[in-house]
Amino acid sequence: MESEQQEELVWFAMRATYRREMIAKRALEDRSIESFVPMRYELKLQGGRRRRVLVPAIHNLIFVHAAPKHLQQVKTHLPYLQYMIRKGGEKILVPDEQMRRFIAVTEDLDEGLTYYNPEELRLEKGQRVKIHGGPCDEQEGVLVKVPGFRSRRVVVAIEGVMAVALATVKPEQLEVL
Repeated sequence: MESEQQEELVWFAMRATYRREMIAKRALEDRSIESFVPMRYELKLQGGRRRRVLVPAIHNLIFVHAAPKHLQQVKTHLPYLQYMIRKGGEKILVPDEQMRRFIAVTEDLDEGLTYYNPEELRLEKGQRVKIHGGPCDEQEGVLVKVPGFRSRRVVVAIEGVMAVALATVKPEQLEVL
C-alpha cells in the first residue's frame, strides 16, 4: 500500500466516451484525482435566447494526473474512461512541464484560442518561440501559419493529442528559441 502512495503522478491523455468528460471529471474529483478538461465559450440557443455557455473545447478529451496503479483501479469503476493509445500501443503520457504550459494557455478561456487535431497542423515546420508579455507571458510554442488566418500564430501542442493556436501574437513579444 505504501509503494502505491509513493508512485509518481503522471498526466494521462484519456477519452471519456459519449461526451462524458465532465461526468468523468466530477467522478475523479470525488476520488481526489486531479484532471483537466480544456473549455471554451460557445453561443447556444436556449429558450429562444442566445446564451454564452461554457463547454468542453474537444469533446471526449480529459487529462488525468494520477499514479498509474491508482488510476487503473479507479478505471474499473468508470468504464467509459479510456486511455488514449499511440500507434505502437503505448498509453499517451504528457510531460508535467508541457501540461503546465497547456493548462496555463487554455485556462484563460480566451475566445481567440483555436483547437486542432495534430493532423491539421504541420508543427515540425514551425520555429520554437517564447512569448514575452500579455496573457501568455513566458509560454513556449511553435510559430506556424494556421489555415484560415492571414497572420502567423503561436501553437501550443500536446504531441499526438491536440494543439491550440493562440490569438495572434505581436512580433516584438516573441523570442526565437
